[in-house]
Order: sequence, then structure tokens, then C-alpha cells
Amino acid sequence: MTDMPSTADADQSDELFATLAATADTAGTAAMFKTLAAKLESRRQWHALFDLRLVEARTDLGLPPTGDLGDLSPAVRDQLDERSLAACREIGWPLLDEGQVAAAWMYLRAAAAPAEVSERLAGMAATILAARENSLDEDATARLEEIVHVALWEGVDPALGIELVISVHGTCNAITAYEQAVSRLPARRQEPAAGVLVRHLHREVAGGADDGSIHVDVSHLQSVLRIARVCTDQAVIGAAWELACYACRLPSELVYPGEPPFENVGEASRLFFGAQLGHDVKEAIGFFRRAATLARIEESGTLPSDTLVLLLTRLGQPAAALHAALERPADGPMPSAMLASGMLPSLVELATAADAWDELLAACQARGDTITYAATLAARRLTQERR
Repeated sequence: MTDMPSTADADQSDELFATLAATADTAGTAAMFKTLAAKLESRRQWHALFDLRLVEARTDLGLPPTGDLGDLSPAVRDQLDERSLAACREIGWPLLDEGQVAAAWMYLRAAAAPAEVSERLAGMAATILAARENSLDEDATARLEEIVHVALWEGVDPALGIELVISVHGTCNAITAYEQAVSRLPARRQEPAAGVLVRHLHREVAGGADDGSIHVDVSHLQSVLRIARVCTDQAVIGAAWELACYACRLPSELVYPGEPPFENVGEASRLFFGAQLGHDVKEAIGFFRRAATLARIEESGTLPSDTLVLLLTRLGQPAAALHAALERPADGPMPSAMLASGMLPSLVELATAADAWDELLAACQARGDTITYAATLAARRLTQERR
């Protein structure tokens, strides 16, 4: 049974209703809305204020304050949408400041810049985590989980989300969260979160005592080395290379084989990341070229050849990368997730970088690929016009 309102509350409510009626009669509807908005804001009744703003917007535009609007002209629809977005921002930010993350995101999802939301969430999380020495109460824990949900699962700031999962739930859960929530994103959005995992595991390895013991879970190490392939930042690649070198020193009975061409995860990762730092470049290219040549595509898929293309691209060899990409059978399986995520450049991008239009056009004709042929012609014309 709900509590009955107090006499004082009822008196204040009656007074507000009287004020609204009097204001509407003497000063008009706009003044009434302004009076009610001020009262709702002072009471921090944000959801009610949002509803009021929608009614106010409709009225200002000469529309019915409630009910179905029917067909609206594009101009009126645009104005109504803009007013709705403005109301979302007006309500969302105070809710976020109060720590009501999930409720705030309901309004800010379509109305605010993700970078600004991310900045606010990071500050809020830092404040909560700073109090951990005194242990987190139930409210703080729930708020932190809401921040993780919005940052990670809603995609506002995957890197922040992964950082918080590491801090609260540990490396294993962070890797799982990455695989489930981040790996489906475009490569450019994966990269910061992948960097968080690489740097975290690197600190764990570097912070271990130099006594020959194993300082990290080997499955974590191999997972992070795989995730790190999306990274292009030289500092992160350097950390990944050091992790790979560490993996090479592990006893063979502790490691398990990866997918081709990373069957030996440590050694192949050492070559992949090391070449991007200028280490053993020829050896790395030779290794991945042999892997791409020897792999049975029906068993290994396109990852061996795609890895070669990616490495050659990052080494600034687009012509060689294009040639390697075109060696893939035209009727083979779809390229690996590298292409879909944006890690792997398209054939047209490679031809543009290498100025190798004729090679790609000839390949398109041989394969009957009219779409890529047309895209190549368009890219060539655009490039020539810009010169």
C-alpha cells in the first residue's frame, strides 16, 4: 500500500495547481509552462520536466499538446525533433550529474556527443574507484556497473569499459567482455580497448619477479596477443612484441596452438609485431608469405593470406600487399574478419596507395568482378583529378 501524501505536500500541490491556472489566465500558456518548468527543476523531477518540454514544443508549433500528430510537414517535423533533442540534453545531463547513469543515457543516447558522455563517465568512475579503500557500498557498486554498461556494452567508450572491468572483475572477465562487446566494432574503435588490455598485461609481466616463474595466465597472454593485432600505435605494438618475446620463453607444455599462421603464437606474434618495429622484417615477410602459400584455404580460411596483406600494408608496401591479396582464389571463402572490421584495406585502397590500377583492373576482368572494376575506375579518376 502506498503512503498517502502529507497535508503539507497536498497543500503545496493545490497551491501549484492554482498558480498554474491563474498564470495561464493572466499571462498565457507560455508563462504557465515556464512556471511549471521552474518548479519541476527545483524539485529535480527530471522525467516530468521532459514530458513538459514535449508538450511545450507541440504547443509552440501550433500542434495538439497530446495525442497522435498525424502527417507533419518536413519543416515542422525537423523543428519538433530538434526541440525533443534539446529536451533530452536538458534532462540527461542533470541525471548523469546525480549518478543516475542508466536513466541519463536513455535521454543522452541520441542527443549528446559520445566523447562528452565518456568524459563525464570517466570522471564519475574515477571518483567511485578512489573510494574503494573504504569499500564500495551497494549504491556505488550499482553505479559503477551502470557506467560499465554504457561505456562498454552501449559502445560509448569501450576502452573505459575494459579498464573498469579489469579494475573490478579482473583480466579474464575483461578479455571475455572484449570478445563479446568490442570485437564486433570497427577496427578503429577496437584499437583503444585492445591497447588497454595489452598495456595491462604488459604491466603484469613486467611487474613479476624475475625468478623464472609464470606471472600471467598463458591463455590470457595468447588471447591478448591475438587481440593486439588490431593495434597500430607504436608504443602498444612495442608492448605486444615484448609480450610475444615473453611467450617464446614459456615451456612448450604450457602453451597451446593457435590458428594458422599463428600455430606457434609466441614466435609468429614476435615476427608480426617485431617487423612493424623494424625487427627481422625480411624474416617476418618470408614467414607469413610461406604460411599463406602453404595453407590449405579450405581448412585455414583466409587468415594466413590476410595476415600477410595486413603486415605488408603496415610496412608501407602496398604494391606487394595488393599482389598478395590478388593471389587469394577468387572463388575461395569470404575474407577473414580483418576485412569486415576495417583492419584490412580493400583492393581499391591498395591499388590507390600503390598506383597499381592496371593490375587490379586486369584481375577484376579475369574474375568477372564488375563492382570492384567500376570502383577502381572511379578511384583512379578521382586520384587523377586531385593531382
